[in-house]
Amino acid sequence: MQKGIIVLLLLTVVFGSCQIGQKQKLTEQQEKEYIIKGDSISDFMQGILLKHVANAINHGGTEFAIGFCNMNAIPITDSVSALYHVQIQRLSDKNRNPDNAIKTLEDSLAWQKIKSSSSSFIEQQASGDIVYYKPIKTGMPTCLKCHGSSAEIESKTLALINEKYPDDKAVGYSQGDLRGMWKIKFSE
Repeated sequence: MQKGIIVLLLLTVVFGSCQIGQKQKLTEQQEKEYIIKGDSISDFMQGILLKHVANAINHGGTEFAIGFCNMNAIPITDSVSALYHVQIQRLSDKNRNPDNAIKTLEDSLAWQKIKSSSSSFIEQQASGDIVYYKPIKTGMPTCLKCHGSSAEIESKTLALINEKYPDDKAVGYSQGDLRGMWKIKFSE
């Protein structure tokens, strides 16, 4: 009898400890709330980047904007991440900055989903992390001055892109093309 109680207690402890750290699957309502948060954060982030790039172009042309992005895009993204207590990334299979390359299986699967559905979504990863993904499209003609065809990119700008980003793949786009995706990992 006493042995049975001890075995029952041990089983309770073992099975109970298996539950610790496990995250419950998100409800439909929670997913909607994360989509709203992700949309808001990504829209804000995109607005900040576009404002800075437009200012850089106005200040010194596309060459100046290339230098600005090279030095400031990641730090700006990191500061917005800190503001919202999330991790924000821009990812693409045709990245300019190597830090924006798709590197994980989860991100690769998300990229395939973005390419087929072209809409934002939430993933709860095996680790329990909640991640928002959203397509990034070339939305304005100005984008093509650095990301368009060789005919649309000025030769000085293209030379600077090749200097700053020797492995650049982020060219050849047309307006409205899928260029990448936002990835926002929420801290819980």
